[in-house]
Amino acid sequence: MILLAISGWHILIVVIALVLLFGGKKIPELMSGIGKGMKDFKKAIKEDDETPKETPNESPKDRPKDENKKEPLK
Repeated sequence: MILLAISGWHILIVVIALVLLFGGKKIPELMSGIGKGMKDFKKAIKEDDETPKETPNESPKDRPKDENKKEPLK
């Protein structure tokens, strides 16, 4: 609903205020930093989704017995 209240004049005033506060040369650096931060954040989210979930440890009963392996003498 608030997006409907923003007009072209509001955006122009915000842009002018940013230029006055940061200067014309600092704004591209600021936007570049924000873009890199967003890119790194998305990359971290994607990597987190791709990592496999940990499986619970198998108990010795669940493992198949290796027939070639000799049992230790008791």
